Amino acid sequence: MKITVNIDCTPEEARAFFGLPNLGPMQDVLLKEMQDRMTANIRAMDPAELMKTWFPAGLEGFKQWQEMFLNQTGAKK
Repeated sequence: MKITVNIDCTPEEARAFFGLPNLGPMQDVLLKEMQDRMTANIRAMDPAELMKTWFPAGLEGFKQWQEMFLNQTGAKK
């Protein structure tokens, strides 16, 4: 025997029926906080500071990385 029951309701109605909490407002607050933090971090990113972080020794550090990769690939002997 097979019984099929179709229930037509919204997610909010199903959540209330099963007694689950509505997490929408909390998710909205957390999403806003994440957006604010990401926006603040993006504004704080200065290209010169990024280059100092990525290449601490400046162009000399970049040249060392380049030489290392060339040596690994065998392009430079």
